[in-house]
Amino acid sequence: MFPYRQMLELYDEERSLRNIAAMTRHSRQKVTEVIRLAEKRGLKCPLDEEMTDSWIEDFLYPEKKLEASGRQMIDFDYLHKELAKPHVTLTLLHEEYVRKSEEQEKIPYAYRTFTEHYHNFAQKYKATLRIKRKPGELLEVDWAGSTLFIIDPDTGEKVKVYVFVATLPCSLLSYVEGSLSMDLASWIKLHQHTFEYMGGSTQIIVPDNLKTGVTKHTRKELVLNKTYEEMVRHYHSVVMPARVRSPKDKPNVEGSVNTVSTWIIAALRNTQCFTIEEINQEIRKKLEEFNHRPFTKKEGSRWSAFIEEEKYALTPLPAKPYQMSEWRTAKVQPDYHISVKSMFYSVPYEYIGKQVDVKVSDEAIEVYFNYMRIASHPTLHGKYGQFSTVHDHMPDNHKLYVEQTPQDALDWAENIGEHTLFVVKFLLDSYEVEKQAMKSVFALKKLERTYTVYEIERACKMVHEITNRPTVKSIQTLIKNNKKADSEKTFTQKKDNVQNKHGFTRGASYFGGKNK
Repeated sequence: MFPYRQMLELYDEERSLRNIAAMTRHSRQKVTEVIRLAEKRGLKCPLDEEMTDSWIEDFLYPEKKLEASGRQMIDFDYLHKELAKPHVTLTLLHEEYVRKSEEQEKIPYAYRTFTEHYHNFAQKYKATLRIKRKPGELLEVDWAGSTLFIIDPDTGEKVKVYVFVATLPCSLLSYVEGSLSMDLASWIKLHQHTFEYMGGSTQIIVPDNLKTGVTKHTRKELVLNKTYEEMVRHYHSVVMPARVRSPKDKPNVEGSVNTVSTWIIAALRNTQCFTIEEINQEIRKKLEEFNHRPFTKKEGSRWSAFIEEEKYALTPLPAKPYQMSEWRTAKVQPDYHISVKSMFYSVPYEYIGKQVDVKVSDEAIEVYFNYMRIASHPTLHGKYGQFSTVHDHMPDNHKLYVEQTPQDALDWAENIGEHTLFVVKFLLDSYEVEKQAMKSVFALKKLERTYTVYEIERACKMVHEITNRPTVKSIQTLIKNNKKADSEKTFTQKKDNVQNKHGFTRGASYFGGKNK
């Protein structure tokens, strides 16, 4: 028998390749081949008693038995590599293998034997079995049934911590993190942390039918939460929820939840933490131990399987992480603005009275009508009641107002009269913000739609005579009162004129009588 065991033990004793070749009476090329192949397969000293030369030969050269049968050889490394590609199955690879056997006039293995040989190869030499799961294809996510807790430093009460678990079915790598809430914001954040931990995203995400992510799921219809759907699309993935009451649709995360409950949740049952950050640091330590723990029936660990056979297949992360946003509805008001968190944002005036969808984030406000974006604004922060108005959203008559300058206001006032000019100058000087001053001037100019130039100047003169700090409100009140007084005076004069006119038209003498 070839002295495989002796070669490996001598190499472990740091003997040179020349000495090993001389002692085993084989060429240095053959010694080098055996040593390199053992390193590739992960076979290291010390060797167990059961690892005889025959066992090592089967381990290093599994194809020798197949070759002895006289059938077409199977390239297992090629099969394993090809199965990682999308839509490639063992059925397709077997057909190609049969075709190659016919070309070389050799007898191929039947499909059942073919799959059994690959299964044995993958179980013995590879960390992943690719018959059912492709690398980078699926990510299964769920909440663990068991919970942790932290201690409130003020009251000493226990605060529940929910545990999020995500698993890659191919390599079985898991990500675990605690959260104080199971709301949408936490759900989105935990997905982002999962992608960052793994260094990429998968083609498909398989969650449960929790209401934070799935609005409606029936045989005929699937409706996802808008924010969740948008986040998944940002990471170039899609959501395929498990069927209702069908945990077998995500068996790997279900199994990982049970394992995580033992090795992480149960392991931290006596750990006392006072903040969510502290408990997550402890979870991360246990997670690293869990992912690096060796498999019991095959070489490697979850982490090594992920690095070697799945990390390359993940979709690269976007240049910028997803920004959490919230969807709302709003009605466009007559002033062509919508109200979002007590701030006001303009939309094109043609949409006045329409119901619109609003996407709200910390950086931007986006407004949609019938799935078409019609406006966007930087998000306003600070004091409530601020306005963000786009010039193009205004009607033409409003644009004229906005385009007014202080000089235009002074020119207008000068044409009215000296007292109006005094009022406008005072308004421009009394406000620190020019826009506020122009707003008051515009209110004064609107009087021109109802009253004459003479009436405006007279009201300004009356206010100027009363005070050196005129206001638009006082002018509006005076001009209104003046108008009313003028109307009453005119009416009285007309009445007197009528009475006087009729009093001297005819008397008693006119009819031949005597005046009394």
